[in-house]
Order: sequence, then structure tokens, then C-alpha cells
Amino acid sequence: MESISSKATIKLLVAEAVSTWQQKGQEAFIISLHDTLLKKKVRFPLLEYAAKEIAAAIPEAEHIDITDRIINLREIGSQVLAGMVLQFRLDRNFEASVSKACDYIQFGDQWYVCDIIGERVLGYALLTMPEKTIPLLAQLSRHEDKWIVRTVGVATHYAVKKGLDLSFVEPVFRILLSLSDTTDFHTKKGIGWGAKTVARFHPQLVARYHQQLASVETRQWFRTKINIGLHYSQKK
Repeated sequence: MESISSKATIKLLVAEAVSTWQQKGQEAFIISLHDTLLKKKVRFPLLEYAAKEIAAAIPEAEHIDITDRIINLREIGSQVLAGMVLQFRLDRNFEASVSKACDYIQFGDQWYVCDIIGERVLGYALLTMPEKTIPLLAQLSRHEDKWIVRTVGVATHYAVKKGLDLSFVEPVFRILLSLSDTTDFHTKKGIGWGAKTVARFHPQLVARYHQQLASVETRQWFRTKINIGLHYSQKK
């Protein structure tokens, strides 16, 4: 598989695709992106750069039509492009962007789709707009879809690792703790990922919940993730 490794190449390919869109329309633009970018081996940071270029070049009114079609291609890179475009829209279209991210996660129906989009949309939202996002995560934690519940842990991992303020980490950790009795494999992976990251970066916070963690209501898999995180915290 051919690889792309420079921003200059990405910028040129996106510009060519946009030119195709201007001359031949949206369908031609999507085909161009698919053939020249999404079928190539491209590192995620470069795909994120491509998304920035796309969002800047395409009229905002067409962003969602474009991301819908990109997602329908079902390439791994599709998740990065669509997730980043939604991220750029969060400050102006918070609810709609989060809702669309959840739609894409459910449509993708795979762990990597959940994690790629979850970090870039829900995780970024938690990091930059915690007051708005935490109540939303509490709501999503009760969702019927396993991938949406998993996203709560994915978002927590991203935001805590990137430096979420401790005052916001605690309410998110309580949400994770409320999910510690889940038995679904994929949900446990995401929630455990978030819990492990909280324990790694904020062991003093986790220590305050010793009684709840030790209770029979908290399953062993959750305690194991906490202990792994605490182990990593001692190595920092």
C-alpha cells in the first residue's frame, strides 16, 4: 500500500480534491478523497491535518453531507476525517456534532470506530467544554448501545491524559464507577481504559473511593484496571 508522509502532499491532494468538487460536484470530491487519500497509508496526525484543510475549504453548510459520505466509505481514515470535522464544529454546533458522532459510532459498529471518533469528539468536548459535556456523558452512560457507553470511558481517557482539571475529573470518575458492574466485553474495555487513566494521573482522587472500590458491587475487572493505573502512577 502506498504511503503518504508529508503535510505538503496532503495539502496538495486536498486542494486537488476541492478543485474537483468545484468543477464536478460532491460525488467527484468524495471519489477523489477516497482514491488519493483514504486508500493510502497515512498516519493519523496527517489525516487530522487533512480534515482541517477540508473543513476550511468546504462551505460549512456542506460539512455534514461530506462527513456522512466519508463515513459511508468505511475506511479507518474515514473515522479520523469525520471525527475531526465534527470536532471543529463543537463550539458552534455542540449538540448536533455530538449527536452525529454517536450516529457514526453506532453505524461503524466496531471498537476502533468508537475509539477514533470518541476521542476526537467526546474526548475533546470533555477537555475543552467540561461543564456542557459531563452531564451529557452521564446521559450517554445509560444508553442502550454498548459502543455509546464505551465512549464515556474513551472520552475520559483522552481528556484526563490531556490535562482535564481535577475538579472535572472527579464527577467523570463517578460516572465510570457507576458502570463498574457492566458485563459487556467492549464496554468494559472502554470504561476500564478511562478508569486506568484516572488512577494513573490522579491516584489521590481514586484513594478517596477506596470503600466503593472494595465493595462487592464493584466488579473485579474494574478494580484490576484501577490497580494497573495506580502501578503506572508510581513509575511517573
